[in-house]
Amino acid sequence: MKSNRLIIDPTKKGLRKTMKDWQELALRIVWESGEEGTTSVDVCRAVNEIILDSKWSISRASIIFILDDLVELGLLSFETEIGKGGIHRRYRTILNESGYVIYIARSPIDNMIRDFPPETKEILSNYR
Repeated sequence: MKSNRLIIDPTKKGLRKTMKDWQELALRIVWESGEEGTTSVDVCRAVNEIILDSKWSISRASIIFILDDLVELGLLSFETEIGKGGIHRRYRTILNESGYVIYIARSPIDNMIRDFPPETKEILSNYR
């Protein structure tokens, strides 16, 4: 996933259409954090605990990049807080899973309507 870009892989299932497995884990961890939200440190720790048996781990920098991408896409928000080690972001959910699925479905349709209005509207009107 690149900042402000949603890339859809139709060969994948579920949320994996738009993100890697560890990215989905990171997003789910933020969703599960509720109103309290969570930090990149906590997300990184939780993701790496889940993938503990694998031969690789995810760096905190990678977690920060995906969380910030999700902020730019409008799925998450953050607040800056001062804590041990300096300034940190606390990430919170804007869109829940259902909202994200709607976003995934709507994005390519909106882009097609923008670029090919008559053709897209014709296809959508005949879609079953």
